[in-house]
Amino acid sequence: MLIGQTAIVTGASSGIGAGVAKALGAAGANVVVNYAGHAEGANHVVRQIKDGDGSAFAVRADVGSEADVRGMFQVACETYGTVDILVSNAGVQQDAPFLDMTLEQWNRVLRINLTGAFLCAREAAREFIRRGIIRERSCAAGKIIFISSVHEIIPWAGHVNYAASKGGINLFMKSIAQELGLYKIRVNSIAPGAIKTPINRTAWETPEAEANLLKLIRYGRIGEPVDIAKAAVWLASDESDYVHGTSLIVDGGMTLYPGFSTGG
Repeated sequence: MLIGQTAIVTGASSGIGAGVAKALGAAGANVVVNYAGHAEGANHVVRQIKDGDGSAFAVRADVGSEADVRGMFQVACETYGTVDILVSNAGVQQDAPFLDMTLEQWNRVLRINLTGAFLCAREAAREFIRRGIIRERSCAAGKIIFISSVHEIIPWAGHVNYAASKGGINLFMKSIAQELGLYKIRVNSIAPGAIKTPINRTAWETPEAEANLLKLIRYGRIGEPVDIAKAAVWLASDESDYVHGTSLIVDGGMTLYPGFSTGG
């Protein structure tokens, strides 16, 4: 499905990013596994891709650093010739009540979650335009996929920096989609709901926590990274060639506001 294409996945040493990287590798893409601090996890993902006869390597880069992002794209292009797919997944939480939130907490989340998405998407778009369409590989010149969150829609008290960053991703995605569509660059987002990853382990690792979380999910199960990975592979493929400028919500019905299922 993605044979001959190269994908960069940011924040791919664990969780959703790792799941997406492995799924892209299984679909035939060469995968650049980005990480910021967890080299062991990134190298494990690389080994798993290679064990499936895929091609991958890990590269350390802080997505909030312009120099690091440029360096990551440079080494990807030196290794594989070009980049065809960007999955901008890297993200952090720094939770605090609004009145207690520090400027440092606010800035760190916005720097990685939103500025990082900007820097990576800009570098990807420049490479896509430089190279143009290679029709035997894809109908599109390139694909940009942001991993957002249902909190681009649902307000989240105690997490205002995170929610603001994901709300920003939504309109950033749509705005650059307006600009880049004429170059045949497709830009979309995936907005996951509750997914079992290390970042939210406390919300699902005990039976009591899981039961409380399931009250928010109409479909009755917590998502797994593979649920997001499957959506990412589809958005990266020509099967979704007419999908542009949209946010694909993958949440088991969390945005249906289950609390109102009995009339509120």
